[in-house]
Amino acid sequence: MSPPRTSVVIASRGRPVHLRMCLQSLSLQDHQDFEVVLVADREGLAQSPSLPIKRIAFDAPNISAARNLGLSQAAGEVIAFIDDDAIAEPTWLSRLTVPFNEPDVIAATGWTREGDGFRWQTRSQLMTASGRAEDIELPESGIYLRAASEGKAVSTIGTNCAFRSTALHRIGGFDPAFAFHLDESDVNMRLSRRFPGSLTAIVPQAQVIHARAQSTRRSRSGVSRDLTAQGRSLALFQRRYSGTPVRPGLKEVRQRLLRNMVDGALDPLHIPAVLGSFRRGAKQGSQTSLPEEPSPRNDDPDPFLPFLSASCNQNDSIILAGWYWQAKNLRDKAQQQVRFNRVVTIILFTPTFLPHRVRLTKGGWFEQTGGVWGKSDPDDPPAMMSRFRDRCDLEISRAKRRRIR
Repeated sequence: MSPPRTSVVIASRGRPVHLRMCLQSLSLQDHQDFEVVLVADREGLAQSPSLPIKRIAFDAPNISAARNLGLSQAAGEVIAFIDDDAIAEPTWLSRLTVPFNEPDVIAATGWTREGDGFRWQTRSQLMTASGRAEDIELPESGIYLRAASEGKAVSTIGTNCAFRSTALHRIGGFDPAFAFHLDESDVNMRLSRRFPGSLTAIVPQAQVIHARAQSTRRSRSGVSRDLTAQGRSLALFQRRYSGTPVRPGLKEVRQRLLRNMVDGALDPLHIPAVLGSFRRGAKQGSQTSLPEEPSPRNDDPDPFLPFLSASCNQNDSIILAGWYWQAKNLRDKAQQQVRFNRVVTIILFTPTFLPHRVRLTKGGWFEQTGGVWGKSDPDDPPAMMSRFRDRCDLEISRAKRRRIR
């Protein structure tokens, strides 16, 4: 079954290099019918000028306002969202949007990996009225349809989600009151209220790799520098959906910062300042007037602008594996195959126990590196005691599951 016509919206600000790689990953999608709407600052709009993209200028620190601008020009039946610092697996968009062929499905979400390409960042969750997520245990295969219940909606993480266009317009899109954090969760809750009994699809194999790149709010190691926006959004969210803010999230924030300190990613001297920023934001969100929910939208987008993707299928995907000293030869082969719009993965082993990483290269192929005895899957033991040929076969099969539909 073919996925429906889709618009992919990207909001980008201050991360042109990451954005360029995100756009490159979209050029490898096997979805046959999608467009890209880019909402970005001046430097972001200048990236990949040869690609047919709807480009909208916006340079303000409000992710909801940026996404609404993208929504205004999205002509697809389904509207998907990905962050500028994320890399989409080649099957991401088709897997994420196929469930919308069922008329009761109004939203969908996939699973998101950390920047190393293997550890999980977010999988399946429910969002509660308190703004806290609850994990759902599901296998990494299949499509799972869930309705909201008991005031809890299926959580769709902003870097890996999609919505039926008519439903998103009916609830007024994103609420600019949530400039950062819980913006998509607010959408999930309003959709569940407006369309009781509707379904959200959880698609574990619709995967992206999310780098959580450095920004004004986040350090190079991914640790928050300023939590003002998070504190404000959490207080507003709790007031809207549970009635009153309950000293929102301070204990959880403190615990997370302490874990960052133990991991060596945060200077202990910085913890009071970061906690203070969260308190300031929570106070703002508790004292400001609670905004009314957005009104329905009636956008008139420009005509659908098809994106020039490789539209690869399983016959166009190639996986090459070998030792790290064979890297030059394997990269030369990959470069040749990329010219034919093929999705190429190189797996380079070292005789070590190093954990595996994967990235999308500037040359256009995925490159996985790690020890022949190192773990790649999060559930692997720390030491994978296997022969080289057996390990090659295992990693090739894992790469196929991610990049061949």
